[in-house]
Amino acid sequence: MHYRVFYLFERAGEAVSSASAVEMSARAIREQLLPRLQSEDDYLGIIDADENVLQILFEPAASRYWVELPIDAAKASYGRHMALEELDELMQCLPQVFDRAAIPGLEYRPW
Repeated sequence: MHYRVFYLFERAGEAVSSASAVEMSARAIREQLLPRLQSEDDYLGIIDADENVLQILFEPAASRYWVELPIDAAKASYGRHMALEELDELMQCLPQVFDRAAIPGLEYRPW
């Protein structure tokens, strides 16, 4: 399964905008990009075939990740915190289309 990705890795000074997202397999995302989320400003966005976005932000102080499905029109997202092990499991069985049912425990959060 292939997705398009955008990201910012602050320390390395590497960024790809959502407008210039690059195609990658779920496995490559899991193995090559997830480990690069290391600082507070880092993020990874994954775009599915229906243009839905799954965004992952690292919270180094708590050693956890914020995983969300942004809803731009509502200026909100459905999201939840995950430990690395849980995020890795999600990435191993990443759904073809991202929706709330695909990720248990998401909560609505206005921006």
